Amino acid sequence: MKLYFDPITVNCRKVVAGLDLIGASYDAEVLNYFAGDHKQPAFLEINPNAELPALVDDDLVLWESNAILVYACEKLGNKVAYPEDPKIRGDITRWLLWESSKWFSGCYAYLVENVVKPILDDKPDTDLLAAHAPTFHGQASILEASLAGREWLCADHATIADIAVAAPMHLHAAQKLPLENYPNIRAWIGRVEALPCWQKSDPIPHIPAELLAKLA
Repeated sequence: MKLYFDPITVNCRKVVAGLDLIGASYDAEVLNYFAGDHKQPAFLEINPNAELPALVDDDLVLWESNAILVYACEKLGNKVAYPEDPKIRGDITRWLLWESSKWFSGCYAYLVENVVKPILDDKPDTDLLAAHAPTFHGQASILEASLAGREWLCADHATIADIAVAAPMHLHAAQKLPLENYPNIRAWIGRVEALPCWQKSDPIPHIPAELLAKLA
């Protein structure tokens, strides 16, 4: 398998951490997101959506990060990161779809305004974040309630669902996600952050020092 990715982006970190959790090896093709490598003709032949990451395995090309994680589990037969029980798999699928359709955009606004814009020497739009806050809190309340009385989302251990749902908030401190009233989420993300696969996929070492200094 060959993975095309930039380790600093949300969905790329998701896949890098997830493949590590699964135990899947791959050839790495690192692209530069900020330089627009994902919009170049050579990559557009792989993913015409001009989005990262993408996985190529012989004649199979996968664009979507959550599809990549499911495929890797199926290919390797990993029944820990993706348990065999159909009810747990159904639950994992539910969270994968929720993350991609709702939670990603709920968290991404904070990433753009509080991380990406400062890196690009732009100012956060506080009015936009204020208007967006009810959406975020509505989604965070769902996640908070779902984590009540449990350590992980779908099983008694981490699965690809935890990696997927954690990814949009992977820089939650720099994103300034308003997590003060969500103790279950804070405890859960702490457990995710303690996972070796999560620690090894830390994007901070891949951000140039001069850009990182703008977030200080």
